Amino acid sequence: MRYALWNYLHRANSNKQQARMMARHWLGNAWMKRNVGIDRPDIMSSSTNIDYRELRLRMRRGCTPTYMSRVSHCAFFLPRVFSSCRRYLGTRVEERSPLVVEGGTTSIGDGVKQTRELKESIEAQQKHVNTLELFGQTYVRDEWTNIPTMVMDKLGRNLHNQKHHPLWLLKERIKDYFYREFTGRCHKPLFSVHDTISPVVTTQQNFDSLLVPPDHPSRYHGESYYLNAKHLLRAHTSAHQRELVSTGLDAFLLVGDVYRRDTVDRSHFPVFHQVEGLRLFSSEQLFASVTGSGPAGLDLFEAGTRTTSKQESHSLEAAHLVASNLQHTLKGLIHFLFGTSVETRWVPCTFPFTHPSFELEIKFNNTWLEVLGCGVTEQKILHAAGAGDRIGWAFGLGLERLAMVLFSIPDIRLFWSNDECFSEQFKVDDIHQSICFKPLSPYPPLINDLSFWIPSGESFDDRDFYELVRTIAGELVQEVKLIDKYTQPGSGRHSRCYRLVYRHAERTLTKGEVDLVHRAIGSAVETQLGVKGRF
Repeated sequence: MRYALWNYLHRANSNKQQARMMARHWLGNAWMKRNVGIDRPDIMSSSTNIDYRELRLRMRRGCTPTYMSRVSHCAFFLPRVFSSCRRYLGTRVEERSPLVVEGGTTSIGDGVKQTRELKESIEAQQKHVNTLELFGQTYVRDEWTNIPTMVMDKLGRNLHNQKHHPLWLLKERIKDYFYREFTGRCHKPLFSVHDTISPVVTTQQNFDSLLVPPDHPSRYHGESYYLNAKHLLRAHTSAHQRELVSTGLDAFLLVGDVYRRDTVDRSHFPVFHQVEGLRLFSSEQLFASVTGSGPAGLDLFEAGTRTTSKQESHSLEAAHLVASNLQHTLKGLIHFLFGTSVETRWVPCTFPFTHPSFELEIKFNNTWLEVLGCGVTEQKILHAAGAGDRIGWAFGLGLERLAMVLFSIPDIRLFWSNDECFSEQFKVDDIHQSICFKPLSPYPPLINDLSFWIPSGESFDDRDFYELVRTIAGELVQEVKLIDKYTQPGSGRHSRCYRLVYRHAERTLTKGEVDLVHRAIGSAVETQLGVKGRF
């Protein structure tokens, strides 16, 4: 490239050394500025009269051929030369500090500066590829990183803090209940509220601090969204339990967004919001003033207690009182939100961080919907937080599902809608005003099936498929359902068929639009999940 331009300049100037210098430094400057494009080479014919003095002046100033629209020979040479020698020029420019001739004087400073800026630009791009920037912190990617773009786009939205959003309304109602029912000295609220804590936590916070065993399924790569091996987006608000207790808090509500890889349907979404509640008691408080310790509380406690032969009677009685108080508190909250007409039931379950543990379910559209998990806090967690002399309860409540029941919202995706027809329905003066969501225009669904072969002996995780569908289709897919399984005799290959229901929450989808997305999913399934499509 440099030689071609030097040849041309030599014809315009008998001084070979000067021509070589001008070509070298002009090309170095042009490359560094990335301004070597030829806009209209066709108009610069070889018959055009050339003002060689003007040409040399523009070359010395580092101007590109774009600005020398009447200089024919440069326009003729440059496209071919740049296309064939770009790699050579780039490496050579990196090795030297190109001079920039401005106003007839030579300066090395600008060339060095441009080289440094190029290096910094390349380093910044490489850093962007290898790191994640979240909430002002940088996290290095590794083999555990699995956060898709769709989830990244939801970070920082904080729907629970957006005034008049249905999740904000529900949060305010829950706060009001605890402010009314639980007061301390001078009638001040007993429970403090924390709703701005970052969702990025360490694996120690999310798992170890809550006594989650190393081999527990919740730690698996396919269960949560990892930034890297040591950091993830919290899977539950309980991840902050120990740190808040260690600050001296003994009654608090923590509200925030949580992230889990999950199925695709109307009541599941990879991002949702929780309210974490915790209350601790001293022995004096527990045995002197705890209410709700009747037979109902005893039944609740006995239903979830593990079989054990070496528990002290005093500890059993304390746990019984705490479980009773927990039941009394949560029943009061549900009645405060829904009245007495809603049907509920308690289901014993197991959590690493509470014992005994329970789930509360609400009947919604003739289906039992789990809305919260709760239990008596494990003493090991309290000991580690410096509150080993206390005993207490904790619960985690899902805001979306409660809001779906409370406001009759049929699809969890609607909480992320920017449609004014949705948001206007929740702009009320009183947070306790009754609201019944009026469905938007009934957009029809489009249904496509997708089937594929899984190689014999290969494992397949449904959540990987759900995540891939969400990554490609975003919120266009309302539901993904497994409708058929088949094992081929002889080869042992397994076949699965999924039904994908495409339905936008705010507009009508066209068949052509859906077909494009569906084909993209089918192609990605083969390339990313290693299966063979049957389409």
